[in-house]
Amino acid sequence: MPTGTWWFIGAACGELLCAALLLHVRRIRSGGGRWGAGGPEPSPQALAMLRGGPRAAVTVALVALHQRGAVAAGRKRTIRANGGPGRTPDPLQLGVHRALRRALPLRELVPRPEVRRALDALRADLGRAGLLRPPNRRRAARGVLWCLLPTVAAGLLAPGAGAAALAAGTAAVLAAAALLLVPPATPAARDLLAGLRERYPLPSHRSAVTDGQLVQLYVALYGDPALALFLPRFSRDGGLLDRPFEPDGNRPSRRPGHDAGGVLP
Repeated sequence: MPTGTWWFIGAACGELLCAALLLHVRRIRSGGGRWGAGGPEPSPQALAMLRGGPRAAVTVALVALHQRGAVAAGRKRTIRANGGPGRTPDPLQLGVHRALRRALPLRELVPRPEVRRALDALRADLGRAGLLRPPNRRRAARGVLWCLLPTVAAGLLAPGAGAAALAAGTAAVLAAAALLLVPPATPAARDLLAGLRERYPLPSHRSAVTDGQLVQLYVALYGDPALALFLPRFSRDGGLLDRPFEPDGNRPSRRPGHDAGGVLP
C-alpha cells in the first residue's frame, strides 16, 4: 500500500478519535454541578431539556407558571402573562415570564434573550453533571468531522490509491456520520429518564394525580400525551402541543419516532 494511503488512513483515524473524545462525557460524581451522583434529581425543566431540548424545557416552565396563574393562553395559539410570576427562584420560569411583555407563540418565546440566558445556564448545569454534552464541544466535534471529508478525498485521489483506500475511506465516512448523529444527552441521561418513566408511568386519568409538581414531572417525561391529559385546554389554546389534537379532543396525534429529537426511542 503506498505511503500516501497510510498517511490518509492515519489522519482519518486521528480525526475520528479526536471527535469521539470531544463527544465523550464522563459523569462527575461530586462537585460537578447541581446534580451529582447521590444528590437530588434534576428539576422537571431539566428533565424536559434532556428529553426534548429547549422547547420542552420552556413548555414545562410555562406549565409551572400556569399552575400559579402567572400565564394563560392568549389569542391565536399564543401565551400571555396573567399576573406576577409568584415567589419562584427558578431562573427559567422568571426568564420566560419577563419575556412575555406581549403575547407570544412558543416558537418565538424560546429564542427570546431572557429565555436563552436561562436555558444556557440550565445546559451548563446539566453538562457539569455529565447529563448533557457541552455545546462548545459538540460544535468542535462537528468541525473536526467535517474536516474528515477533504482528508478522505485527498486519500482517494492520491497516486496508487486502490480498493483498500476506498474501503478505509468508506468506513471513515460512515463512522463520521454515526458520530454526527450522537444526541446531546448522554447515556447517563438516557438511564435517568428511563428509570423515571419506569417509576412514574403516565396514568390513564388525570384525576389520579393531584400534585402540581407531579404534573410537571409527567409533562417533562412524556411531552404531548401528558399535556393533553392534564392541561388540554391550555395546551391547545396556547399552542404548546407539537401535534394537534385528534378529533376526539383527548389525545394529541403521535407521529412515529415522536421523541427522536430527545434521548429515548
